[in-house]
Amino acid sequence: MSGSPLASPSATLAVLRRHGLYTRKSLGQHFLVDDNIVRRIVDFARIDPAGRILEIGPGIGTLTLALCEVSGSVVAVERDNKLLPVLAEMTSSCQNLDIVSADAVSVPFDMLGDAGAAPLAMVANLPYAVAATVVLRFFEGMSSLRSATVMVQAEVADRMAAVPGTKSYGAYTVKLGLCARVTDRFMVARTCFLPPPRVDSAVIRIERVERAESAEVLESTARVTEAAFAQRRKTLRNSLRATLGDVVDVDEMLASADIDGGVRAEMLGIEEFVRLGSELHAQRL
Repeated sequence: MSGSPLASPSATLAVLRRHGLYTRKSLGQHFLVDDNIVRRIVDFARIDPAGRILEIGPGIGTLTLALCEVSGSVVAVERDNKLLPVLAEMTSSCQNLDIVSADAVSVPFDMLGDAGAAPLAMVANLPYAVAATVVLRFFEGMSSLRSATVMVQAEVADRMAAVPGTKSYGAYTVKLGLCARVTDRFMVARTCFLPPPRVDSAVIRIERVERAESAEVLESTARVTEAAFAQRRKTLRNSLRATLGDVVDVDEMLASADIDGGVRAEMLGIEEFVRLGSELHAQRL
């Protein structure tokens, strides 16, 4: 199981100081400095030795070095221009690494590999401010992606893995659930980072789910989900009326989908939202 020579406070501080750098809170930077966690992430990811890995926010290359050892190739997307020369220096021995200077929220997918070498998995210590957005964006838009093993804020992990009827369950949970499911997770102590974050962290593994519905139906499902949770404290019927009432007959949509409009959105499972999405799509044809 691979580790990283940079995964310690002393090694990370030495690299940053040598380059006159410091962590940037505005970019959500918390460098992983525990080699046991690096090894556990790599193990959790179950990496295909011939596959291509996508890493978001590689920083100085702590996790990158471990990933390059066990995968066919790695493409690392780094937003912070000040870290790019450090990353290049620390990973200079990695012949199977491509570094892309871009923001993961907007980077074009074709910059990360062509059709024959597109990333199969995302493995990353994600910048917390954009973690949820990035995970959903890549599962929705990159069809080659089969799994993601990512470090995120524990609260975000809760949202990703939430079940109906719980506080953490919401529109994000449902939209992610249309294309992927959480299969495992473990907590990570704050002391494993430099600097320590003020929030709890978790590594979560997410695997793609293949669905039979068309892209148009899934898009309608995402839309009806957002509408259902737009006014979370209201009943499903009233929330849908407030947001979609000018577009569709909400009562007819609920009846056709066999959904009780008197419950709140948080009580519906993903398949029930898919039924609503199918009806929304049918009414708008």
